[in-house]
Amino acid sequence: MLVQDRSAAAAAPKSKIRTTDTFTQSRRLSQAKPLDLSACFSDNLCKIVTIAAILITVAAVFFLRNVGDSAALLCFQSQSKELESIHYPGLNFNSIYPIFDKSTPYRSFRSEKWIVVSVSASPPQTLRHLLKIKGWQLLAIGDSQTPAHWNLTGAIYLSLEDQANLGFRVVDYLPYNSYVRKSVGYLFAIQHGAKKIFDADDRGEIIDEDLGKHFDIELIGEAARQEVILQYSHHNPNRTVVNPYIHFGQRSVWPRGLPLENVGEIGHEEFYTEVFGGRQFIQQGLSNGLPDVDSVFYFTRKSVFESFDIRFDHSAPKVALPQGLMVPVNSFNTIFHSSAFWALMLPVSVSSMASDVLRGYWAQRLLWEIDGYVVVYPPTVFRQDRVQAYPFSEEKDIHVNVARLIKFLVSWSSTKQSLFDTILDLSYAMAVERFWSDKDVQFTAAWLQDLLAVGYKQPRQMSTALGRTRATIGHGDRKEFVPQKIPSVHLGVEETETVNYEIGNLIRWRKNFGNLVLIMFCSGPVERTALEWRLLYGRIFKTVIILSKERNEDLVVERGQLDQAYKDLPKILKRYKDADGFLFLQDNTILNYWNLLQADRNKLWITDKSWSVSTSTTSEWSHKQAEMVKQVVNTMPAHLQVSYKEAMTDENSLAVCCAELFYIPRHFASDFQDLVGLVGNLGIHHKVAIPMFFLAMDSPQNYDSVLNKMVFEEEQSQGNLTRIYDAQAPAVRPWSVSSEAEFIKLIRVMAEGDPLLLELV
Repeated sequence: MLVQDRSAAAAAPKSKIRTTDTFTQSRRLSQAKPLDLSACFSDNLCKIVTIAAILITVAAVFFLRNVGDSAALLCFQSQSKELESIHYPGLNFNSIYPIFDKSTPYRSFRSEKWIVVSVSASPPQTLRHLLKIKGWQLLAIGDSQTPAHWNLTGAIYLSLEDQANLGFRVVDYLPYNSYVRKSVGYLFAIQHGAKKIFDADDRGEIIDEDLGKHFDIELIGEAARQEVILQYSHHNPNRTVVNPYIHFGQRSVWPRGLPLENVGEIGHEEFYTEVFGGRQFIQQGLSNGLPDVDSVFYFTRKSVFESFDIRFDHSAPKVALPQGLMVPVNSFNTIFHSSAFWALMLPVSVSSMASDVLRGYWAQRLLWEIDGYVVVYPPTVFRQDRVQAYPFSEEKDIHVNVARLIKFLVSWSSTKQSLFDTILDLSYAMAVERFWSDKDVQFTAAWLQDLLAVGYKQPRQMSTALGRTRATIGHGDRKEFVPQKIPSVHLGVEETETVNYEIGNLIRWRKNFGNLVLIMFCSGPVERTALEWRLLYGRIFKTVIILSKERNEDLVVERGQLDQAYKDLPKILKRYKDADGFLFLQDNTILNYWNLLQADRNKLWITDKSWSVSTSTTSEWSHKQAEMVKQVVNTMPAHLQVSYKEAMTDENSLAVCCAELFYIPRHFASDFQDLVGLVGNLGIHHKVAIPMFFLAMDSPQNYDSVLNKMVFEEEQSQGNLTRIYDAQAPAVRPWSVSSEAEFIKLIRVMAEGDPLLLELV
């Protein structure tokens, strides 16, 4: 049939053959010449070479991926497809038009030092503390969860609408409900004159309310600390990451972002080296209370309903990271100097708990390009553990990729000539390696363009030390520092095999109350009781401050007046700014601290046993006290006055209580100090002032009720005291101790709740 068709086609007249079929017919006729092999090979040489190349490539792929594995080709195809979806932005950094603030009331405002936080709820007390830091402007960035009328006097707040109107390119890439929207805040701060940016968390309270006391705010000029900084050694070329918590006294705690395979490395440094200060462009501070830990640590080192209160060595020296060695860097306690503002970019295609961690490692690698480094500082903030769920699923990008990422970054290099080109090059390389997606490559491009648009000048790129032979570390270059081993009892660890039950209780009490200050007023002679009270309660609390009507320097007893004891408290509150709270106790009341574990240390405590409300006409004393209370209430700030008047609807009534035992958490301390200041020289009695202060600070329904279960009776004779004692009550009143014998008697009855007390007698 084929021959017949060809014959028919050949016999057909030329006029009957369409011109469009000429090439087809000629190919069919040429294929009918089986003996002309050389001509066939010559005509199809290009096709043969192409087919052969394809076959060789496929064979090589299968060979490299283990011959016979059917998944190998699929993997190859998948990777090829991913590479095709990653686009390298073509940018001309010399043609970026400036962006000016034309939409906010702050267009003319300038400040060199900014604190940037993300807010999703009403302003917490910690933000008010950040406002008090002199010389720093607080900038709050809202998201889709932030209340519509969010406001904090003194802070600059940018809502979602405000952010969209600023004209920044990065806004198009940012999720609506995430702290990574802080990227807008960084750009806004730079646009308005920023030279230093403190990347902060809305629940971190700055210790001593002074950033300059902890960080190196100035790197050049007369105010700079021209000092040599301790530095981790680079003698081990195989080590690429360290746990900085070990250096500051906590060997068994690790930061979020540390590869889990490095958690077991708990030994301290054999030796350190040194580096000159001035280029620590990124400064990472530590956090007392709840450090930056991952969900693995959080869920395996404590019971569900108990909170962490981990402390670091504040006296340990700051420590720098040499090139080739990395450390986790977070977004809630870190200062960035202008030379590292480009490093503020928070990735958008990874989980929220991983964004700042990946940023930190990415930034450290790029920091080496400008001869900068990271320095880790002693504790700079205190963060309260709110005992809330840590989203393990949000950390998947950390636990899966971070070890591989560190290895990749240490070995990565670029041939780009400018820093911004190198930054874009690394972001693209990280997308190719699937540490983040193409979205972050495009986001990086937008970020760099926005930086230039707000007036940022990219730093000059310098050659890195990677790839060069490292200098030999001589004996004279070896600096020794042996970290403390600060006790850190993890509540989830079973201790019965190593310590007895009583010591375990003591550790738990100390864990809960070890950062509370006990202020005790002794109405009796202190010569025989001051040391005993410190011996009893000093085992539990941070410190015991003893007040008495007579000062005693030998026993460190401060002078006070019982009728107006509240006036002595502000100076103590200011003295212990890092304390979590303050417990006032008169020596006629015994505190059973083991029954206070369930009390909420963020609430006010006071007993309702002795509260009474009477009219001001009850007596002349009541009338005078009520008049002074009215005078103070009328001068209170709005929020305190409103709270008081909501509780005391009758302005002619007077609240009175014994005020022998009460607790003030740290976040109420400033209100308490302000209220005492309003009293001034007025002679308001302690029993009247304390209920007035408490009603002004918070509604009674919000007080913790733990002290309402205390034993409270009128004064009894000394012989009947043991009858009223109850080891199950949080406190017992009255009780009198004026001699060593009476103290021993007290210890023996309290031993029912704390058996270790018997070791004291």
